[in-house]
Amino acid sequence: MSIEIANESGFDVPEEDLVGVARFAIARMDVHPAAELSMVLVDLDTMADLHVRWMDLPGPTDVMSFPMDELEPGGRPDSPEPGPSMLGDIVLCPEFAAGQARKAGHSLQHELALLTVHGVLHLLGYDHAEPDEEKEMFALQARLLEEWYESLRAARYRAQLAERDTKLLGKTGFTAPGDGQGQA
Repeated sequence: MSIEIANESGFDVPEEDLVGVARFAIARMDVHPAAELSMVLVDLDTMADLHVRWMDLPGPTDVMSFPMDELEPGGRPDSPEPGPSMLGDIVLCPEFAAGQARKAGHSLQHELALLTVHGVLHLLGYDHAEPDEEKEMFALQARLLEEWYESLRAARYRAQLAERDTKLLGKTGFTAPGDGQGQA
């Protein structure tokens, strides 16, 4: 899976986390592993311009999604078999998101992760224009975000265990069988 990110916002954000949560959401949604995604982080003025140009709405917003290839169950009709595609672009505005994060009482990092998942779901055809659509999309968004956080917690725990095991085994002088250090 190819995810390109360009930070043109002037904000220092954890780009690797945004790529990680996007990759996680795309994989959980069973998108072809060779799919491509582009993410661009922009300033308030750029986002306001995009918002007016594409949505005919004034002022900046937090996230916009621009799908590229039409995704259909079973793939495109003109394609011999389902395969990789360009999902599209997610445009995030960290400065706008920072204000939302403050109001919501959580970190900018969490807000950007949430908006990334939101953007991915829009690229996959989810919407929230109608109450039923909103309920479905926001529930899926919350579930994917919680699963991603759980995967991060599990990875940290495994790393801690591995570090502890390395220290323990190193202190005891124990060597694993077959490492050339044991008896013949």
